[in-house]
Amino acid sequence: MQFVDWVAADWGTSNLRIWAIAPDGSAHPVAESGHGMSRLAPGEYAGVLNNTCSTLSRADGRPIEVVICGMAGARQGWLEAPYVEAPTPLGLLGAHAVRPPDAGPRLRPSILPGICIRRPGSEDVMRGEETQLLGLSALRPGFSGTVILPGTHSKWARMEGDSLAHFSTAMTGDLFHAMAGHTVLSLSLTSADKDTMTPEGIAAGLADGLESPHRLTAMLFRVRAASLLSGRDAAWCLGYLSGLLVGAEVGGHLDWIAGQDVVPVLGSPNLTPIYLQALALAGIAGEAVDGAGATIAGLKAAYSRERT
Repeated sequence: MQFVDWVAADWGTSNLRIWAIAPDGSAHPVAESGHGMSRLAPGEYAGVLNNTCSTLSRADGRPIEVVICGMAGARQGWLEAPYVEAPTPLGLLGAHAVRPPDAGPRLRPSILPGICIRRPGSEDVMRGEETQLLGLSALRPGFSGTVILPGTHSKWARMEGDSLAHFSTAMTGDLFHAMAGHTVLSLSLTSADKDTMTPEGIAAGLADGLESPHRLTAMLFRVRAASLLSGRDAAWCLGYLSGLLVGAEVGGHLDWIAGQDVVPVLGSPNLTPIYLQALALAGIAGEAVDGAGATIAGLKAAYSRERT
């Protein structure tokens, strides 16, 4: 049996990640599984959480507090945690958490809300990234400016201290998978995967996307034409497609980061480098921030502020 103070959980669409938080505040991975929202019915969450935490206990025998961010709080998740409207202080996330009634006697889970923009013409939502931004504000006290959070649905967030002022979503990752797997471009990509993308293809795509983000739909067809006419192999074409989409995303948001000394890029190790490369091509300094570390820091901040 492992004794803990409380438990932190990031419950996403595809995966569940859980950390045991020791009394000294250190975080220890417990599990990472494929039990994401897309694979669960609402009545299955309690069983998954209890099974995953079956070896954890508090030394005093009291129920374990579990602070959860992400898609467990979506309408299709365990229990909906209604969106908080931006602009908003991120330190108030815990005050809007919901508590599922079916968790059983061992665990006391609370699910943090997402954040939305309701203004007509600017509607947008996030779940999970708000906790990473809270973590960033804890890791970089006093930071104000734009943060990039790469992902399937990348977020561009404007921070004012520990408040989220505004944000925008780019479906770059979704577009990459859709274009690579379900369009004519797939004919030029059949023998490649994301681990074989060539640096030359990525660099060419980044340059084109940054220079002309407004021509994205026209430039996408270069993936096919380059393989047919210039002998570009699948690895180059896949890199070009990835670079083009990221370059167009960054190029379309340059006004968000004009004049900013350093732009934090808060994401996974496989996505962050290409965004840093895009920023460098645009003459802008970027700083890699570990996404998992920011999530843990955000969950810790939400836990501590719930108790003050």
